[in-house]
Amino acid sequence: MSHRTRIEIDVDLFRERILDVAEEHFRRIGYQKTSVADIASRLGMSSANIYRFFPSRAAINRSICDRFFAETAQCADAIARMQTPAHEKLVDLLNILHQKRKTTFIKEKPVHDLIVAATEENWAIIRAHSDQIVVIIETIVREGMDAHEFDVEDAAQSARSIMNAFMPFYHPILVEQGVQSGEHTEVGLRDQIRFIFRALRCPD
Repeated sequence: MSHRTRIEIDVDLFRERILDVAEEHFRRIGYQKTSVADIASRLGMSSANIYRFFPSRAAINRSICDRFFAETAQCADAIARMQTPAHEKLVDLLNILHQKRKTTFIKEKPVHDLIVAATEENWAIIRAHSDQIVVIIETIVREGMDAHEFDVEDAAQSARSIMNAFMPFYHPILVEQGVQSGEHTEVGLRDQIRFIFRALRCPD
């Protein structure tokens, strides 16, 4: 192993340590109230040292948000890999994604607030995450097509349409509004899934 490779590994490990501390603060008091000085103090270093690894506070915010999205994507990918019929996977996927987003708002409001900020400010990771979920949905749709569960011609287009139809139950602001207004969002999602299955021409 070269000296340069060892340095790169050390840098990556320390970046993760900074993000661990930042995430702990974000979850406890929110990203708005967490300063670079707070993170540096917890690590026993100066703020200048933090900026050696992250060019700005915004870069830390984006990296933490990316962590949350990566966890969700891993969950979605695990569902897609299950040995169950495609239509069951699709139901499980949409329900679990909605529940994660809803639970985040109810039980992890600081995390929800960061995701809202990322959405409102159109961070690049929002589009990347959406694209990643669409690819997972496409994999499920293609599997359903091969098994004659879905009668559509274009898996990619169908996946994008499914994501659009699902968005009222995944967009953080719309989920927040639904919860605050007392909507039974699970009932609404169940109806939307029926609509999606009709579009996929999935037999009852």
